[in-house]
Amino acid sequence: MCYFKRMDIAGRQKPPAGQLFLDHVAHFVPDLGAAAELLESLGFAPTAVSHHRVAGKPAGTSNRCLMLREGYVEILSPTLDTPNARRVRNHMARYAGVHLVSFGTPAAEEDRARLEAHGFDPEPLVALRRKTADGLLGFKVVYAPPAKMPEGRMQYCEHLTPELLWTKKHLAHRNGVLGLAAAYVVAKDPLRAAARWGEFAGLMPCPDGKLVRLDCARGKIFIGTAGALSGFIEDVPPAPGVAAVGFRFRNPKAFSEKCRRLGLKVRKTPKGYSVSLPGALGGTWLF
Repeated sequence: MCYFKRMDIAGRQKPPAGQLFLDHVAHFVPDLGAAAELLESLGFAPTAVSHHRVAGKPAGTSNRCLMLREGYVEILSPTLDTPNARRVRNHMARYAGVHLVSFGTPAAEEDRARLEAHGFDPEPLVALRRKTADGLLGFKVVYAPPAKMPEGRMQYCEHLTPELLWTKKHLAHRNGVLGLAAAYVVAKDPLRAAARWGEFAGLMPCPDGKLVRLDCARGKIFIGTAGALSGFIEDVPPAPGVAAVGFRFRNPKAFSEKCRRLGLKVRKTPKGYSVSLPGALGGTWLF
């Protein structure tokens, strides 16, 4: 029975036809080891280090991930001097924290064609591979150029091997985390940015207090000014950017206490708990 439940979790990571999920976000970090040490102290079970390859060649980045029942968090670091690694370093130079938001799609090639038709000038589809102890992971990824989506590295991802990632050992967190819930985007003009994000994702923006919200089939995107976001986020990065990530926990209060015991800055806000993460990860988590 447990085996089939685990397979169900992996199978549920690919959305049905015509739908999008908030698939994952990525912290860009200078040191994967330091980031993993912090995450383990918070009760997470990061995956082992793996190295990206494109067309059989090193892409210049490596990662570890937090696989969740719904979506995941990537911890990504530049390791070589390649165009891909230089892009990551350029993002990191702006601020510490989250620089990538990825929509999960069942059909990356079709979404790329739609983005091209809508003037987003997507890069050629990337067949991304990562070799791990569990096997060769496969993804189809579509990137939008910074000029079209300046908030960070915005993309679509189609999982080809989810059963190799969403496994028992990768889901063995000790803090009650359930899933990725939201990404919070900072913009100087939220209405204009939300209209562009809505066209990019094929979603209809709607008002949410001082913010604008886009609802995926699983997960949400919130867009607001630095002033609006500062009401519940301690250190909002400069616009355009990704200010925070939202999670679901079985017991948010217990996780907030774990963060406090480690000396992290936690506060109660209208959105729940907010924790400011140190430089090893950067950014803010909401739960």
